[in-house]
Amino acid sequence: MGLPADAWARDELGVLEAKGLKRHLEPLESPQGPRIRVGGREYVNFSSNDYLGLANDEQVKEAAREAVLRHGVGSGASRLIVGDTTAHQSLERAVADFEGAEAALLFNSGYAANVGVLSALLGPGDVVFSDALNHASLIDGCRLAKAAVVVYPHRDVAALEALVAAHPGRRRLVATDAVFSMDGDRAPLHELSGLCRREGLGLLVDEAHATGVLGARGAGLCEALGVRPDVLMGTLSKGLGCVGAYVAGSAALRELLFNKSRSLVFSTAIPPAMCAAAEAALSRVRADPSLRGALWRNISALAAGLRGLGVPAHEDSAIFSVVLGEPERAVEASRRLRALGLLVKPIRPPTVPVGTSRLRIALSAGHSLEDLDRLLGALSEVICLGPIGGEGRGEDKSPQPEAR
Repeated sequence: MGLPADAWARDELGVLEAKGLKRHLEPLESPQGPRIRVGGREYVNFSSNDYLGLANDEQVKEAAREAVLRHGVGSGASRLIVGDTTAHQSLERAVADFEGAEAALLFNSGYAANVGVLSALLGPGDVVFSDALNHASLIDGCRLAKAAVVVYPHRDVAALEALVAAHPGRRRLVATDAVFSMDGDRAPLHELSGLCRREGLGLLVDEAHATGVLGARGAGLCEALGVRPDVLMGTLSKGLGCVGAYVAGSAALRELLFNKSRSLVFSTAIPPAMCAAAEAALSRVRADPSLRGALWRNISALAAGLRGLGVPAHEDSAIFSVVLGEPERAVEASRRLRALGLLVKPIRPPTVPVGTSRLRIALSAGHSLEDLDRLLGALSEVICLGPIGGEGRGEDKSPQPEAR
């Protein structure tokens, strides 16, 4: 008799296969970058969140090498035991300065940060208002917080205001992505911040896809708009090319989180060498605005090219979405692009809503204008596979929790 879990797994895999939603791992045979090697072939990579090309940057790698010699490889324990090092503390000071915050605290991932913050701050009797297309980490954080969850229509501040009036609570907080990860559109942070201040709500902003990309210094959409949220989550793993995430805010918030955030308290700390690498990447972002300049040159060029193909495209971020409809169409379009040496992964449910399977294009400062011309030429041949659009945004891994 087989093991029950094996039978369960086979049953679930069969369901995914029948729906065209079964996925496969593809190990890279090269460093991350605008050109990668997979399965023995080189591709122009349009699927990475390494927006500034820092994942394989020489200065960043050298900082990691030096830190390995100084600190070793592993952290050995959680931060509250013996996993805290001078590298962690140094990076947190650099992050706080970068974000213009009183303090910052590292987490092992953006997912761990969002889950940890929401469950530490909120509980029964509290209310969290969540954008309908927030990232799965915010959705799961809302669930774990055990607060009442009220989902508001995507970017609809007027609807949110009505919901806020209808849902009193002990503590109330609005949670939103800054840049939504499937279409790259931006949250209306000015309006959200104003509403929160008027009504006495807290504001949590997830800057994952804006860190390093937006703002005069690359600190994100909050910097670009002059908004100061109560809780700012930024990532080290996308624009900064490393691993981990951080929460920036008050010193009291930092202290509460390292006392109560389960995803931090019960996790082995990020290796100190990765902290050193991230601090070097942060220094590169601050010292070299040409990285963002090259990225935004590419963003403008691709947006114009997509509009020329009839695809809705806005210069909001480094993310563009070509919606094709059914999963099979997205997979086939991706396959055709790959045959031409272009890696653009298909995105299917449950990552996006049913009927909005798509090609998600992510740009890097390392892409050349020739790379973009090559992509646009190839897209002009494959987008006839299905209807094109820019709606159905989001990276919601599962349905949002209902208001209760």
